[in-house]
Amino acid sequence: MQTLDTINQTLQTNDAVMLYFSAPTCNVCHVLKPKLIEALSEEFPIFVIESIDISETPEISSHFSVFTIPTVLIFFQGREFLRKSRHMSVGEVVEDIRRPYTLMVGN
Repeated sequence: MQTLDTINQTLQTNDAVMLYFSAPTCNVCHVLKPKLIEALSEEFPIFVIESIDISETPEISSHFSVFTIPTVLIFFQGREFLRKSRHMSVGEVVEDIRRPYTLMVGN
């Protein structure tokens, strides 16, 4: 079971984390999610990806001030680096995180 504590623990113990906020009724969320997961897994292998269903855990979405879906939050070393909501492309997210990721992992 996902809780705010488990999400915070993930953020504290991993250098690169994506939080993906969605809901079962969001068709865009279901199309975008597998594409984002595939792109991040291929391009940035140390990323930890957490999917958060806002209908099951509204306390997590409210803690992170997420009020629209889909929303992607990217964290580097526990700090929020990027926030994208609704209209985004996989390529846009990948390009936005490429440089800081590369600097962080030293490639």
